[in-house]
Amino acid sequence: MTIENATAADQVEADVTPLPLSELGARTIALREQVARAFIGQAEVFDQVLLALLAAGHVLIEGVPGLGKTLLVRALAASVGCTFGRIQFTPDLMPTDVTGHAVYDPKAERFQIRRGPVFANMLLADEINRAPAKTQAALLESMQEGQVTIEGRRFPLPAPFMVVATQNPIEQEGTYPLPEAQLDRFLIKVIIGYPSLDDEKRMVEEVLSGRIAAGLDVSRVEPVLSLQELQALQQGVATLHVDPAVIDYAVRITRASREWPGVVAGAGPRGALALVRLARAQAVMDGRDFVTPDDVRSVTLPALRHRLTLAPEALIERQRPDDVLRALLHKVAAPRQ
Repeated sequence: MTIENATAADQVEADVTPLPLSELGARTIALREQVARAFIGQAEVFDQVLLALLAAGHVLIEGVPGLGKTLLVRALAASVGCTFGRIQFTPDLMPTDVTGHAVYDPKAERFQIRRGPVFANMLLADEINRAPAKTQAALLESMQEGQVTIEGRRFPLPAPFMVVATQNPIEQEGTYPLPEAQLDRFLIKVIIGYPSLDDEKRMVEEVLSGRIAAGLDVSRVEPVLSLQELQALQQGVATLHVDPAVIDYAVRITRASREWPGVVAGAGPRGALALVRLARAQAVMDGRDFVTPDDVRSVTLPALRHRLTLAPEALIERQRPDDVLRALLHKVAAPRQ
């Protein structure tokens, strides 16, 4: 199907009524239960991805191959019942392989624009840092503006639109570091490690019993939300009240990251926005209609770790952004209740 033939039916109505708080918690529990049918363990990882979904943001997941990153995204897409697209990033991938391109139709004697895999509600950008920066940048417009420009024409992406990118640790061979502008578009960065002993044993038992395949089987996951309901859920999170003192706390954390010793570049204004958006989602997941300073603290590491650039001397001392953020949280005073 060409983009010229796309109709308004491809777009979800943006003006939706927020879900009441009483329904928000039940919907998030239902999502958890469905994803758990395919994705075993790693509860903290899934909760962070779910936070980004509730806050209508993009996710960057970092971990070595074989930890279930792709399975998690596919299970989440299946539980929402949205369209799913996947791009395997490789060194020879071109930007037009992501967004789409013009193709000449000899029968019609004209060029037609063919949509790329980015035209989906949930896009998995698999191993995004195995492609050079030029190809990575093909997602910038999509992530920021929800549209793609092809041959000078702008085409809106299906709503809601979410990018979940996976990357291998930059120490691995054949990887390219993501540009700062690209990193800043991700609402959250999730670090996924090896599963616990019990979870790993359960995975092996599930595969050997034939209940799940060794591949990416999400057949047991059932959709519990429609696209319209997902947007209503996101709108409900976005309308949650945040006290000015909590906003001030988020801003002070962000500003402190720019002045911290050993940090060359700290988080920009998007960092403060990410803290508040994720703190709202955390409050909803906890069944509350108000945001606390503890919500901000709990999301600080995944919200800001990819927005810090450490000085060479800090890297030599084996410091990580998470170490800086933990020290920063001890110094920045939280508002008193």
